[in-house]
Amino acid sequence: MTVEELLHQPAADYMNDAQQAFFRELLLAQRAELQTRIAGEFGELREQEIHSDPADIGSAEEQRQWQLRLLEREKKLLDKIDRSLDRLARGEYGWGAETGEPIGLKRLLLRPTASLCVEAKERQEQQEKHLRDA
Repeated sequence: MTVEELLHQPAADYMNDAQQAFFRELLLAQRAELQTRIAGEFGELREQEIHSDPADIGSAEEQRQWQLRLLEREKKLLDKIDRSLDRLARGEYGWGAETGEPIGLKRLLLRPTASLCVEAKERQEQQEKHLRDA
């Protein structure tokens, strides 16, 4: 199924078997790509050479810290993908975790790991902003 075919399905077909299969394939492809990137980053970290020049040491450490932050973000995304795949297996994928309302195909295409509909996500962000500002 293509994205265009997905978007042209009737609303009554939301999260039918074909749509679930589409998102399963999408999530699995993203997971495989992410695992490849993570493996590459780990390989680069292991292969970094030790420098004796203090300027080189500082620069190398800055690069290493950046790579570690990137790996941490990618690991969090990998966890979100795995949770989404679990939700798919349980038949909960595509439905808001808070409200049980449809998340929507367009939102899931933009963020396949979304677990909240747009309105619930906006409410969550407003609450977080309110807590930060308090």
